[in-house]
Amino acid sequence: MTIPVALSTSSVYPESTAAAFEMAASLGYDGIEVMVMTDSASQDPVALGRLSEHYGVPILALHAPCLLVTQRVWGTDSWGKLIRAREVAETLGAQTVVVHPPFRWQRDYARDFVSGLARLQSETDVHFAVENMYPWRARSREVAAYAPGWDVRDEDYAHTVVDLSHTSVSGTDAMQMVRDLSSRLSHLHLADGNGSNRDEHLIPGHGQQPCAEVLQHLTASGFAGTVVVEVSTRKAGDRAAREADLAEALAFARQHLVNPNQ
Repeated sequence: MTIPVALSTSSVYPESTAAAFEMAASLGYDGIEVMVMTDSASQDPVALGRLSEHYGVPILALHAPCLLVTQRVWGTDSWGKLIRAREVAETLGAQTVVVHPPFRWQRDYARDFVSGLARLQSETDVHFAVENMYPWRARSREVAAYAPGWDVRDEDYAHTVVDLSHTSVSGTDAMQMVRDLSSRLSHLHLADGNGSNRDEHLIPGHGQQPCAEVLQHLTASGFAGTVVVEVSTRKAGDRAAREADLAEALAFARQHLVNPNQ
């Protein structure tokens, strides 16, 4: 079975959600992960359905609005956001909703997050997949920003996401994390990083993360999820440069999504 490679709409920022569908279609991606942001189209299932149909690109995943900049998207109730994300995913036929661990200051949400997410998971076939994050740092001091913590191995989540830019920031051994999560790994955010404190989201192969080895391992281990290219192209000077970056990332993914034992 071929592992699908999708494009995160965040990878085309500052261009629009609609532009992401256009580029995914022209470059030959297998699908889209919609990052629900302040862009109105990313929040609207009707608009998303029309974009998917127009460009012939299926929506394989939805990233719930968990970022600081999306605290008011789909309301301010954290559980309400996840319920809304599940409803939109079910409507659009997406398999996965990507979720971040709560911020520590979201005390009620954080306290019940693990058990509450398990309850939501029991009500749907959509996978609520919790993404690995990283410690925040201020002047060489680490700040505990997430509760439960940033390392998804520490909780009994049914489904998880490994982001290879986040493993770079946290200094985590990405291959070990992938092996430790085993069958609970259902989604991969493909990017790269150089070990900086910044979340770089480099084109795979441009940093120090074992991107090729992780992809080969996924194929060899029978991974049944989706690989999503989630990179930063903010510095691309124009559409042609952005498309060149995204084409390179897609080619890298497909080159290495092979079984090294065959």
